[in-house]
Amino acid sequence: MKRFVTIVFVLLSILVGLYPLAYFFVDRTFGLLASKNTELLSDTIWNIAFYIHIILSGIALLIGWIQFNHKVRIKKPKLHQLIGYIYVVNAIFGGMSGIYIGFFATGGIIVSLGFICLGVVWLYTTIKAYVDIKNGEILLHQKMMYYSYAACFAAVTLRIWLPILSISIGDFIIAYRIVAWLCWVPNLIVTYILISKNKIVFNLQNKK
Repeated sequence: MKRFVTIVFVLLSILVGLYPLAYFFVDRTFGLLASKNTELLSDTIWNIAFYIHIILSGIALLIGWIQFNHKVRIKKPKLHQLIGYIYVVNAIFGGMSGIYIGFFATGGIIVSLGFICLGVVWLYTTIKAYVDIKNGEILLHQKMMYYSYAACFAAVTLRIWLPILSISIGDFIIAYRIVAWLCWVPNLIVTYILISKNKIVFNLQNKK
């Protein structure tokens, strides 16, 4: 069962991580862009922030799961470190751009606050994890990285919950207001429970 869950987790991370590529091959009304007005879609700064967010966040999601592979952490520390640096850079810029576009989110203040808070949490946990490893706090680093990727994984859970709620409620805006919080808060709660129940194996060897 654990192996099955891991496979599904990895596949979803890869598929949604590659999802931003679709925006370069289809009409601009694709996906969530269909809910944006023409004025916003023609705004240069918003467009730059949007594409920075989907591309860099996609890369972070696409490679981040590798960091939790116990064998990679132990046997290939240099690879683990390299992927870690790439993840941190993409997460920081992906998070900052996400906060910016969050102010223009469809659905009003509730949605904006949800996504802005998500961006802040992702930035904080990622930067804290980086600072922790630089200070030799290996356990804290690993815990923060789990929280960081839980926030990053919101890209997956959003795409799972949104169609379910949209169909069941019958109103996209109401569903989106719920999903703006549902896509990441439960992720952090589950991560906290797994860590507190010692369901996650940590590697305390600082190999370089």
